[in-house]
Amino acid sequence: MANHDPISDMLTRIRNASEKRHSNTKVPASRMSRSIANVLQEEGFIAAVNEEGEGYRAELVIQLKYSGKQKQPLIRALQRVSKPGLRIYSNRRRLPRVLGGLGVAIISTSRGVMSDRTARKEGVGGEVLCYVY
Repeated sequence: MANHDPISDMLTRIRNASEKRHSNTKVPASRMSRSIANVLQEEGFIAAVNEEGEGYRAELVIQLKYSGKQKQPLIRALQRVSKPGLRIYSNRRRLPRVLGGLGVAIISTSRGVMSDRTARKEGVGGEVLCYVY
């Protein structure tokens, strides 16, 4: 695969780890991955985010959250929306609602990466990165 999409890679690592009921997963650290992880934590999908290593070898350790005795993953689906080959933008009036507000759309705005709820409150639109539910 010639072109690499770090956001898709991050989402796939989280998806795979939660399906296999791992307690945590590691993703290469970048400003964007940190921002997405922070939104996931604010929205209650993951327990914690810690950073290991320095420089280009830095990694984010994402602690996953589960519910109930059967350890059902809180993240049922992570879906990449805007891809490098096809960017998807949304203005503030047309921000998507995921599962009627049960899920979260992560939006990259001029004021940083935020959830669709926060973007609506701030009155900004931007690139729709992914859906989480």
